Amino acid sequence: MTVNQRRLTQHYFMTAPMPCPYLAGRFERKLVTELRGPEANNIHDLLSRSGFRRSHSIAYLPACSECDACVPVRVRSADFCKTKSFRRIVAKNNDLTRTILPPAATQEQFQLFSEYQDARHGNGDMARMDARDYRAMIEDSTVDTSIFEYRRSDHSLIAVALVDNLSDGLSAVYSFFDPREQRRGLGTFIILDLINECQILELPHVYLGYWIGECRKMSYKMRFQPLEGFRGGKWVKIPSSNVSDD
Repeated sequence: MTVNQRRLTQHYFMTAPMPCPYLAGRFERKLVTELRGPEANNIHDLLSRSGFRRSHSIAYLPACSECDACVPVRVRSADFCKTKSFRRIVAKNNDLTRTILPPAATQEQFQLFSEYQDARHGNGDMARMDARDYRAMIEDSTVDTSIFEYRRSDHSLIAVALVDNLSDGLSAVYSFFDPREQRRGLGTFIILDLINECQILELPHVYLGYWIGECRKMSYKMRFQPLEGFRGGKWVKIPSSNVSDD
């Protein structure tokens, strides 16, 4: 069965309206489909290039009838150049080592995940996840997925990134880190490391999920230029304004 034939049999479903977790007073709906069978990786590739994201074995795309604020974004890794502030963040973390592993959950990861959720997202749904929920998030993948672990010189775990491997790049599914290490800028450092990995592998894109201009929590994505957004059925450059290079 070819990829095109597989796409013809792909089933899509619309979720019921739910309160938007990003913009108060709005409701979200998603177009979802399962990633199953021998063509799951190929389908995931195609859907990612059309703005979809993955969670567990599901690919989803915002499909809100009265709002189009969610914009899928990706960094053009080959054209990316570090600013002075990015170079400082890399220097602050040059003592860390990174290992790429299969998507297997560990108690050490879950402990760090829980500390991160408590400190950063204490009122969010993810803060209520138990070890079983965490394991499902990491391991319930039907596509090519990896765990990036970052460790200090004493081998203690400081950061983790769940990453999907695409034919045209890497997709940052979720990341978390030690909330006590604020000075390191670990969230930024993980993205910089993914961009660097794509440059080494000569892969053109790092997918960063969705950007919402009205949501301050997502403003950091604008710093990673050149950045493209999926709008009107195609990827277009999203220029950054008021981004400091110091």
